[in-house]
Amino acid sequence: MTEFIEKQNQVLLEIAKELGRQKLGLMANMRWHHDPKHLLFMLARYKFVAKLLSGKESILEVGCGDAFGSKIVKQEVNHLTVSDVDPIFIKDAKETQIDDLQNFEAVVHDFVKKPMKGTFDGIYMLDVFEHLDPDSEDVFVLNILKSLSSDGVLIVGIPSLESQKYASEASKLGHVNCKNGDNLKKYFKRHFANVFLFSMNDEVVHTGFFPMAHYLIAVCCQKI
Repeated sequence: MTEFIEKQNQVLLEIAKELGRQKLGLMANMRWHHDPKHLLFMLARYKFVAKLLSGKESILEVGCGDAFGSKIVKQEVNHLTVSDVDPIFIKDAKETQIDDLQNFEAVVHDFVKKPMKGTFDGIYMLDVFEHLDPDSEDVFVLNILKSLSSDGVLIVGIPSLESQKYASEASKLGHVNCKNGDNLKKYFKRHFANVFLFSMNDEVVHTGFFPMAHYLIAVCCQKI
Protein backbone atom coordinates (compact mmCIF):
# COMPACT_ATOMS: atom_id res chain seq x y z
CA MET A 1 0.00 0.00 0.00
CA THR A 2 1.40 3.38 -1.02
CA GLU A 3 -1.55 5.67 -0.31
CA PHE A 4 -3.84 6.11 2.69
CA ILE A 5 -7.59 5.88 2.25
CA GLU A 6 -7.86 9.22 4.08
CA LYS A 7 -5.71 11.58 2.00
CA GLN A 8 -4.76 13.90 4.88
CA ASN A 9 -2.66 11.05 6.29
CA GLN A 10 -0.43 10.91 3.20
CA VAL A 11 1.90 13.44 4.84
CA LEU A 12 2.88 10.70 7.31
CA LEU A 13 4.50 8.70 4.53
CA GLU A 14 6.13 11.80 3.09
CA ILE A 15 7.73 12.73 6.42
CA ALA A 16 8.89 9.15 6.98
CA LYS A 17 10.49 9.16 3.54
CA GLU A 18 12.10 12.58 3.98
CA LEU A 19 13.28 12.34 7.61
CA GLY A 20 13.26 8.58 8.23
CA ARG A 21 11.67 6.70 11.12
CA GLN A 22 12.70 7.94 14.55
CA LYS A 23 14.79 5.55 16.63
CA LEU A 24 14.35 5.29 20.36
CA GLY A 25 17.46 5.97 22.43
CA LEU A 26 18.88 3.20 24.59
CA MET A 27 17.04 4.26 27.75
CA ALA A 28 13.80 5.08 25.96
CA ASN A 29 13.95 1.70 24.24
CA MET A 30 14.29 -0.07 27.59
CA ARG A 31 11.36 1.88 29.03
CA TRP A 32 9.20 1.16 25.99
CA HIS A 33 9.80 -2.58 26.30
CA HIS A 34 9.74 -2.76 30.10
CA ASP A 35 6.97 -0.32 31.08
CA PRO A 36 5.85 2.17 28.38
CA LYS A 37 4.09 4.54 30.77
CA HIS A 38 7.49 5.54 32.17
CA LEU A 39 8.15 7.28 28.86
CA LEU A 40 5.13 9.47 29.63
CA PHE A 41 6.46 10.31 33.09
CA MET A 42 9.90 11.15 31.71
CA LEU A 43 8.57 13.31 28.88
CA ALA A 44 6.31 15.22 31.29
CA ARG A 45 9.39 16.21 33.30
CA TYR A 46 11.11 17.48 30.17
CA LYS A 47 8.02 19.45 29.17
CA PHE A 48 7.94 21.13 32.60
CA VAL A 49 11.61 22.09 32.28
CA ALA A 50 11.09 23.30 28.70
CA LYS A 51 8.30 25.69 29.67
CA LEU A 52 10.26 27.10 32.62
CA LEU A 53 13.29 27.77 30.41
CA SER A 54 11.35 28.98 27.38
CA GLY A 55 13.09 31.83 25.55
CA LYS A 56 16.48 31.32 27.20
CA GLU A 57 19.54 31.71 24.99
CA SER A 58 21.88 28.93 26.11
CA ILE A 59 20.89 25.86 28.15
CA LEU A 60 22.85 22.88 29.43
CA GLU A 61 21.51 19.46 30.39
CA VAL A 62 23.66 17.48 32.80
CA GLY A 63 23.30 13.70 32.64
CA CYS A 64 21.25 13.54 29.46
CA GLY A 65 21.43 9.77 28.98
CA ASP A 66 20.18 9.05 25.46
CA ALA A 67 18.73 12.60 25.19
CA PHE A 68 15.40 11.24 24.00
CA GLY A 69 13.43 13.90 25.91
CA SER A 70 15.88 16.72 25.25
CA LYS A 71 14.24 17.75 21.96
CA ILE A 72 11.28 19.02 23.98
CA VAL A 73 13.58 21.51 25.70
CA LYS A 74 15.26 22.37 22.38
CA GLN A 75 11.87 23.49 21.02
CA GLU A 76 11.77 26.28 23.62
CA VAL A 77 15.37 27.55 23.78
CA ASN A 78 17.90 29.00 21.36
CA HIS A 79 20.80 26.62 21.95
CA LEU A 80 20.90 23.36 23.91
CA THR A 81 24.00 21.46 24.96
CA VAL A 82 23.44 18.00 26.43
CA SER A 83 26.14 16.24 28.41
CA ASP A 84 26.75 12.93 30.09
CA VAL A 85 29.67 11.27 31.84
CA ASP A 86 29.23 8.09 29.78
CA PRO A 87 30.51 8.14 26.16
CA ILE A 88 28.08 5.38 25.18
CA PHE A 89 25.12 7.63 25.94
CA ILE A 90 26.60 10.56 24.01
CA LYS A 91 27.32 8.34 21.01
CA ASP A 92 23.73 7.08 21.16
CA ALA A 93 22.34 10.61 21.45
CA LYS A 94 24.30 11.75 18.41
CA GLU A 95 23.13 8.76 16.38
CA THR A 96 19.44 8.87 17.32
CA GLN A 97 18.46 12.36 18.45
CA ILE A 98 20.42 15.31 17.13
CA ASP A 99 21.40 14.73 13.51
CA ASP A 100 18.49 16.76 12.16
CA LEU A 101 18.60 19.66 14.62
CA GLN A 102 20.59 22.89 14.62
CA ASN A 103 21.97 24.57 17.75
CA PHE A 104 21.96 21.23 19.58
CA GLU A 105 25.17 19.47 20.60
CA ALA A 106 26.14 16.53 22.77
CA VAL A 107 29.38 16.28 24.75
CA VAL A 108 31.03 13.94 27.23
CA HIS A 109 31.71 15.74 30.51
CA ASP A 110 32.21 14.82 34.18
CA PHE A 111 31.22 17.59 36.59
CA VAL A 112 32.83 15.77 39.49
CA LYS A 113 36.16 16.58 37.83
CA LYS A 114 35.68 20.11 36.49
CA PRO A 115 33.18 22.74 35.34
CA MET A 116 32.35 23.15 31.67
CA LYS A 117 33.93 25.96 29.66
CA GLY A 118 31.73 29.03 29.34
CA THR A 119 28.49 29.72 31.17
CA PHE A 120 24.83 28.95 30.53
CA ASP A 121 21.60 30.85 31.17
CA GLY A 122 20.04 27.70 32.57
CA ILE A 123 21.16 24.23 33.62
CA TYR A 124 18.94 21.26 34.37
CA MET A 125 19.44 17.67 35.45
CA LEU A 126 16.74 15.04 35.73
CA ASP A 127 17.38 11.69 37.45
CA VAL A 128 21.05 12.49 38.01
CA PHE A 129 21.58 13.79 41.56
CA GLU A 130 20.36 10.58 43.20
CA HIS A 131 23.18 8.66 41.48
CA LEU A 132 25.94 10.81 42.99
CA ASP A 133 28.14 9.49 45.73
CA PRO A 134 27.23 11.75 48.70
CA ASP A 135 30.94 12.45 49.15
CA SER A 136 31.04 13.92 45.62
CA GLU A 137 27.83 15.96 45.61
CA ASP A 138 29.39 19.20 46.85
CA VAL A 139 32.19 19.37 44.28
CA PHE A 140 29.73 18.28 41.58
CA VAL A 141 27.31 21.09 42.41
CA LEU A 142 30.07 23.69 42.79
CA ASN A 143 31.37 22.86 39.32
CA ILE A 144 27.86 23.18 37.91
CA LEU A 145 27.48 26.57 39.61
CA LYS A 146 30.71 27.74 37.96
CA SER A 147 29.08 26.90 34.61
CA LEU A 148 25.90 28.83 35.43
CA SER A 149 25.59 32.57 34.72
CA SER A 150 25.07 34.91 37.66
CA ASP A 151 21.34 35.22 36.92
CA GLY A 152 20.90 31.68 35.61
CA VAL A 153 18.35 29.06 36.68
CA LEU A 154 19.17 25.56 37.93
CA ILE A 155 16.48 22.84 37.81
CA VAL A 156 17.04 19.54 39.62
CA GLY A 157 14.68 16.56 39.48
CA ILE A 158 15.11 13.45 41.65
CA PRO A 159 13.02 10.54 42.95
CA SER A 160 11.94 11.30 46.50
CA LEU A 161 13.45 9.42 49.41
CA GLU A 162 9.96 8.23 50.34
CA SER A 163 9.50 6.64 46.91
CA GLN A 164 12.40 4.25 47.32
CA LYS A 165 10.46 1.58 49.16
CA TYR A 166 8.52 1.12 45.90
CA ALA A 167 11.57 1.22 43.62
CA SER A 168 12.88 -1.84 41.76
CA GLU A 169 15.99 -3.56 43.03
CA ALA A 170 17.91 -2.32 39.98
CA SER A 171 16.89 1.27 40.71
CA LYS A 172 17.85 0.99 44.36
CA LEU A 173 21.37 -0.06 43.38
CA GLY A 174 21.90 3.23 41.56
CA HIS A 175 19.86 5.51 43.83
CA VAL A 176 22.47 6.19 46.49
CA ASN A 177 21.65 9.84 47.19
CA CYS A 178 17.88 10.39 47.29
CA LYS A 179 16.55 13.16 49.52
CA ASN A 180 13.21 14.14 50.98
CA GLY A 181 11.66 17.48 50.02
CA ASP A 182 12.89 19.42 53.03
CA ASN A 183 16.47 18.23 52.67
CA LEU A 184 16.57 18.84 48.92
CA LYS A 185 15.38 22.41 49.40
CA LYS A 186 17.76 22.96 52.32
CA TYR A 187 20.71 21.70 50.28
CA PHE A 188 20.19 24.09 47.38
CA LYS A 189 19.36 27.02 49.65
CA ARG A 190 23.05 26.97 50.47
CA HIS A 191 23.72 28.21 46.94
CA PHE A 192 20.58 30.11 45.87
CA ALA A 193 18.47 32.85 47.40
CA ASN A 194 15.28 31.21 46.09
CA VAL A 195 14.48 27.50 45.77
CA PHE A 196 10.96 26.60 44.61
CA LEU A 197 10.07 22.96 45.23
CA PHE A 198 7.47 20.98 43.28
CA SER A 199 6.02 17.52 43.82
CA MET A 200 5.35 15.04 41.02
CA ASN A 201 3.26 11.89 40.88
CA ASP A 202 3.23 10.00 37.59
CA GLU A 203 3.02 12.69 34.88
CA VAL A 204 1.46 15.40 37.10
CA VAL A 205 3.60 18.19 38.55
CA HIS A 206 1.98 19.97 41.50
CA THR A 207 2.59 21.72 44.82
CA GLY A 208 1.27 18.95 47.04
CA PHE A 209 2.56 17.35 50.23
CA PHE A 210 6.23 16.44 49.67
CA PRO A 211 6.26 13.15 51.62
CA MET A 212 3.54 11.83 49.28
CA ALA A 213 5.44 12.81 46.12
CA HIS A 214 7.13 10.11 44.06
CA TYR A 215 9.40 12.71 42.44
CA LEU A 216 10.69 16.16 43.43
CA ILE A 217 11.74 19.10 41.25
CA ALA A 218 13.73 22.01 42.69
CA VAL A 219 13.80 25.28 40.71
CA CYS A 220 16.75 27.34 41.96
CA CYS A 221 17.15 31.07 41.23
CA GLN A 222 19.45 33.95 42.23
CA LYS A 223 22.79 32.28 42.77
CA ILE A 224 24.47 33.44 45.99
